[in-house]
Amino acid sequence: MAKATAGFYDGKTFHRVEDWVVQGGDPDGTGRGGGKMPSELNDLPFSKGSAGIARGGDIKVNNDAQFFVCKTDASWLDKQYTNFGQVTAGQDVVNGIRVGDKIKKVTVT
Repeated sequence: MAKATAGFYDGKTFHRVEDWVVQGGDPDGTGRGGGKMPSELNDLPFSKGSAGIARGGDIKVNNDAQFFVCKTDASWLDKQYTNFGQVTAGQDVVNGIRVGDKIKKVTVT
């Protein structure tokens, strides 16, 4: 949450957009940027609107900046990625995101 409240995500792009997911938060905008942190896997299912933390090949290490939001149910991610949130309004906005679209501003309430 510290990155979000410090404005880190403001102006970052969505570098990955597929029929089932959008991903952003990479400081480089390439899908390769960000630091590392230990994974905290949980039992929350990845359904439409789930927000998760991106990671590389090592299930024990999460990216400390990149996140994704599911546009469809994605049960193959269950117990493989950290699910940290759920879209409760605005899924139509998520579904409309295109590669290169920017995050205007993140507000934490």
